[in-house]
Amino acid sequence: MVSCSFFMKIYSHLQIGEHHINHCEDFFVTAQLTDQQWLFAVMDGCTMGTDSYLPATITGKLLRKIGKDFFYRSFINRNSNSRVSLKDIMHRLCQELKFINNYLLLNRDECLNTLLLGILDTQSLHLEGIAIGDGMMCVDGEMTIWEQDNKPDYLGYHLNEPFEDWWTAQTQFFSHQNVQDFSLATDGIFTFSRFINQPAVASIDVLDYLLVDTTYRESENMLHRKMLQIRDEHALKPTDDLAVIRVILS
Repeated sequence: MVSCSFFMKIYSHLQIGEHHINHCEDFFVTAQLTDQQWLFAVMDGCTMGTDSYLPATITGKLLRKIGKDFFYRSFINRNSNSRVSLKDIMHRLCQELKFINNYLLLNRDECLNTLLLGILDTQSLHLEGIAIGDGMMCVDGEMTIWEQDNKPDYLGYHLNEPFEDWWTAQTQFFSHQNVQDFSLATDGIFTFSRFINQPAVASIDVLDYLLVDTTYRESENMLHRKMLQIRDEHALKPTDDLAVIRVILS
């Protein structure tokens, strides 16, 4: 968890799924862009791809690098428009990914991952973002699910296209005002199943408990504690890899 002077708390959790053995194919990143803008993102590598943990990790590392560059640049060029920042970051990400893929001579099936990316203005409480592929978002208790029948339109398919053409064709943008509590999660959050041979204490709404309920909010390990409770008391674990970021501002 990250605590900030303006009472923003950032919680995160990354976990390998029960059906995966060697690598977690999900990734997450948080980065401060300016004195009032933050970047949050979760990524999920394509299981049917090659070395599917790699593209999500590379995307996350590049976003962290871009975030640092953005932060240093913000002292010279100040921009308070979250939508402009979102487009700028996505443009730079596409350029960096194309360079890395060409440098490493990666095949297309080595470059496939979903991406949910949000830019939060901590002064105006304005959230702008984009979903590329599937996953889910929760804003102040309202959940949005992106589902593409296991055929996500991965960013890796479009790296050789003109960025403006790809950007204007996107439909999964999101925008929210006066945000107090929001989460981004990969689709592993939908895969909780019983794996432990013990009776559950009671039924539980996993999505609500992780993304809406505020139990343990004082703990920097809130999501981890909730995951342990879901496992130990309700005998549930995610079968797919899971990356979650939750931000509470109130």
